[in-house]
Amino acid sequence: MEIRVSGHQVDTGAALRTHVNERMQAIADKYFSRSISAHATFGNGPHGSFTCDIVAHVMQGVILKGHGQGNEAHPAFDQAAARVETQLRRYMRRLKDKQATTSMGGAAEYDTVSYDENAGYTVFQSAPEEEEVNDNPLIIAETRVDVPDATVSDAVMMLDLRNTGALLFKNLGTGTFNMVYRRPDGTIGWVEPQRTA
Repeated sequence: MEIRVSGHQVDTGAALRTHVNERMQAIADKYFSRSISAHATFGNGPHGSFTCDIVAHVMQGVILKGHGQGNEAHPAFDQAAARVETQLRRYMRRLKDKQATTSMGGAAEYDTVSYDENAGYTVFQSAPEEEEVNDNPLIIAETRVDVPDATVSDAVMMLDLRNTGALLFKNLGTGTFNMVYRRPDGTIGWVEPQRTA
């Protein structure tokens, strides 16, 4: 596994690099022996703290991200690495559960899901109103990504693994483009286009 360590205005000494290499290699050996690469980036956080962001390419199309913050660089890395390890553990458990289901003759998940065309939507708490709304917000970054073919539960798993706010995917059950996103209250929202009769 290729492991890179870099710092933005932070000195990444030999001890920190060794710690990062050993921990990331141990995670890779435990879950994915054929991991592609990982990159740990250290930076300065608020109030003299340190931040660490890890981006790990585990296999083709699976990217894990973890963020940590601490008073020193080592604890910040340990926190980010623990998040990556948790994501990997969930992913591996899901893969094992899915393989066990299909090997026992079970149908694929998207075959057994029944879709309610009149599914209700409940708003638990309204968002606080903002003072000013900018009509032309600044676009920070534009990226081109592949839209995966997935079931809804697999899309939620990818949303967790990629540590992003939203994920567009092609639903294997319906063949339409859907989106899952993380709501402010921590739950997952699912957007599916209305089907014509």
